[in-house]
Amino acid sequence: MQTWSLVSICVLLGVVVRWGVSLNSYSGAGKPPMFGDYEAQRHWQEVTYNLPVQEWYFNTTENDLNYWGLDYPPLTAYHSLICAYVAKMINPEWVELHRSRGYESPAHKLFMRATVLVADLLIYIPAVVLYCLYLTDGSSKKKVSTLFCFLLYPGLILIDYGHFQYNGVSLGFALWGVLALGLGWDALGSMAFCLALNYKQMELYHALPFFCYLLGKCIKLGPMGRGFFLLVRIASTVLVTFALCWLPFLSDPSEALQVVRRIFPVARGLDAVLCMFTRFMLPGAVFSILTHPSKLGTVDK
Repeated sequence: MQTWSLVSICVLLGVVVRWGVSLNSYSGAGKPPMFGDYEAQRHWQEVTYNLPVQEWYFNTTENDLNYWGLDYPPLTAYHSLICAYVAKMINPEWVELHRSRGYESPAHKLFMRATVLVADLLIYIPAVVLYCLYLTDGSSKKKVSTLFCFLLYPGLILIDYGHFQYNGVSLGFALWGVLALGLGWDALGSMAFCLALNYKQMELYHALPFFCYLLGKCIKLGPMGRGFFLLVRIASTVLVTFALCWLPFLSDPSEALQVVRRIFPVARGLDAVLCMFTRFMLPGAVFSILTHPSKLGTVDK
C-alpha cells in the first residue's frame, strides 16, 4: 500500500512538472513563416482532417509539402486526425484548411499542450509505472526511485512540453514492448514495438535490441521445434500489425511508396545523416548490448 502511495506521488509530480513546463512558450512561437514544431503538429491536424487519406503524403494544390509536409509514419497521421476531430468540436478555426496556418492563441496552446499530456497519461506513464514495478530489481524504495527518475527525466519533458512533440507516444509503445517481452509475451511485445515504429521512424534505433533478443530466443528454443513456431508467430504478428497500420495506403503501390519516401527522405539528405549515425552511434549501442546483458526475462519462458 505504501509503495502505491509513493507511485501515485511520483506520477502526480511528473504530471505537475510537465504541465508547469508546458505553460511556458514553445520553439517558433510568433516566428513566421514556419512557427516551429508546434505549428507542424497543428498543420498535420489540419491536413488529415480536411484532405482524403490518399493526399496526406502527396504534394498537391491543397497540401504544400514544403510547409511542414507530413513525414512521420501512419500512426502519427491517425493521431493527428483524432486530435483534429476534437479541435474541430472546440473551435473550427484551429483546423480550417489554409486559413489556420500559423494559428496561435492561448486557448489553442492549452489544447495542444493537453493533447501531449493525455497521450502520456494513456501510453507512456502507465508503461513506465509497470516497468519500474515489475521488471526492475531491488527493493520497493529502489523501484520507486527508478520511477521518479523516469518520470522527471528533463530531456523528454523539455522536448515534448517545451519544444513541442509527442515522443512519449513512441517511447511508450516501445516500453510496452519491453514490458511484454520481460513477461514472456513475445507476440504482444512485437506488436507494441511495431506500433512504436509506425508512430515514429526514429524507433528504428531501438530495433536492434528487440531483433537480437527475439532471434536469440528462437534459436535457443530450437530452430526446428518451439523456436520455429515462435518465429512464425512473431513474424505473423509483425506482418499483420504493419498491414493494419498501412491499410489505407496499400490499395495503390504508388501511395505506399510515397509514404516511404516521406518517412525516409534520401533525396533530402537522409543518407548523409544515416552515415554519420552509423559511424558514431551504432558502435556504442552494440558495445552497450554486449557489455550489459539484458535484464529481460530468460528465454526459457
